[in-house]
Amino acid sequence: MAKTIGIDLGTTNSCVSVIEGGRPVIIPNDKGARTTPSIVAFTKDGDRIVGEAAQRQAVVNSQRTISSVKRSMGTNWNVNIDNTKYTAPEISAMILRKLRQDAENYLGETITDAVITVPAYFNDAQRQATKDAGRIAGLNVKRIINEPTSAALAYGLDHGEPQKIMVFDLGGGTFDVSIIEIGDGVIEVLATSGDNHLGGDDFDERIAEYLCGYIEFKHGIDVRKDLSAMQRIKEASEQAKKDLSAAETANISLPYLMQGKTDMVHFETVLTRAKFDELTRDLVERTAGPVMTALNDAGLAPSELQKVLLVGGSTRMPSVQEKVFALTGIEPSKDINPDECVAQGAAIQADTLSGTGTGLLLLDVIPLSLCIETAGGVATKVVERNTTLPVRYSQVFTTASMFQKSVRIHVVQGERPMAKDNKTIGRFNMKGIKKPAKGIPQIEVTFDVDTNGILKISAKDLTTGKEQSITVTDTDKMSDAEVEQAIRNAELYAAHDRMRQEAMELPSIGKLAANEAETAMKKVEDQLTKEEIQLIKKYVLELRVLCKQAKPDKMTAEEVGIFKEHIDRAMNASANARKLAKEIAEEEATTEETKSLDE
Repeated sequence: MAKTIGIDLGTTNSCVSVIEGGRPVIIPNDKGARTTPSIVAFTKDGDRIVGEAAQRQAVVNSQRTISSVKRSMGTNWNVNIDNTKYTAPEISAMILRKLRQDAENYLGETITDAVITVPAYFNDAQRQATKDAGRIAGLNVKRIINEPTSAALAYGLDHGEPQKIMVFDLGGGTFDVSIIEIGDGVIEVLATSGDNHLGGDDFDERIAEYLCGYIEFKHGIDVRKDLSAMQRIKEASEQAKKDLSAAETANISLPYLMQGKTDMVHFETVLTRAKFDELTRDLVERTAGPVMTALNDAGLAPSELQKVLLVGGSTRMPSVQEKVFALTGIEPSKDINPDECVAQGAAIQADTLSGTGTGLLLLDVIPLSLCIETAGGVATKVVERNTTLPVRYSQVFTTASMFQKSVRIHVVQGERPMAKDNKTIGRFNMKGIKKPAKGIPQIEVTFDVDTNGILKISAKDLTTGKEQSITVTDTDKMSDAEVEQAIRNAELYAAHDRMRQEAMELPSIGKLAANEAETAMKKVEDQLTKEEIQLIKKYVLELRVLCKQAKPDKMTAEEVGIFKEHIDRAMNASANARKLAKEIAEEEATTEETKSLDE
């Protein structure tokens, strides 16, 4: 039975895990690392690279390198590369395909099923976009699971005793806090809250802005106008943030940063933790609101919590840990790895869905209320936030004017009192209503939110008893046709990627084939004709010239085919030579045996 993997698709880094021997195991990537940078780059030769390789070339190729795409999921964001537009799900799919390939290499089998995690505070459009990304990457997404809940699964595997815990998840681009109750084989989310635009990226940006201002003051130049220099500053800012999690000071050295007014700018400074905390104090303070909201929604006081789990690399910052302690009075637990626990929990859920897992029952909640816009632009709540999933709810509406033939239903998600201030999920036109006086038609709108937190809406005219067709407009979701086209594009690229990988291996294979052919020929040279020897030498020489001149990163499919033909010719020549050598050896053995008998 094929394995189902668990994937933490992160803003900064992603991680993949699988269950082996009843335990979640982190799958290393092709570089041996346990996490993979969520970065995609397009080379000038048309290739796509993902992970560490994309990260390394970002300085010299900043305009064609995409990072933190997770923050754009569920929006109409896109990037134009070589006259081709790529959406956030398509870029995310490239990261997922890389993780899938790493898992297949590790496990030695084809992977088709996965559980993918998302921030608890992701709305319907963002969840659907994540599921679309999985489909484009060739994955059957068996479940979308919230990141804090996934971390609780990883924790609950070894700590199943009844307790209430808070999961404080501050990642690269998002912040979530969930209150979770672990019972006897049950993990139930009581409440969740968060901020989809608060994460480590924001802390990096504060350092970068500080450095830009300092450079402008010291050297009189605006470094923001130089993309390559800005990329170096961003990378230095991220590294300084990491250094300050363990030390009181961080050295920032950027030689040859950019050309100044008279000479080259070499920048160097020391950033103290005190200054960093000053620059980011308001960001840390922003975590307090969601924490208190989640506790209030769960009906708990901080003193009723037994544990606080820190998830996400950004929780390593001392100022964040101090804030958690100030809010809860509990020293945060270090029982789980903040970079890996989300992927591990996803693997546990994947194993459970495959029917071979621990049998832990997971009860999650909808993070944001679902509302319908009613008279005056008011957002009337239909499904309240923190309702346990799955949920199905129906509400009957009627017409607002005389002889109205259609009803326009605007569905939004969020907690603001006015519809315009929330996230539009869709606008639905229900047509073909009979024309009686206002208030008489009865239109039942049904909301279905599945275990992934993804919404489906249907409508029925109770007057006729018939389901009515619904047309969805004004939404950022990809259509089925767009997803299918993206899948085809991804498969085409996968074929190109396989060809490129094959091209990279051809020179070394060619050298081995040439050496083998030459060695085999020398063993039977006395039995070959002059023409046969010259032909083999010709094959070997041509193959060695190809190996020497080859540029695998620029080879076309036709050139790969020609290269393979030359390798096949040399290998066939060596095979024929080996066959001849074997025949000669057998003949000599037979002659020796006959001679022995005669004697």
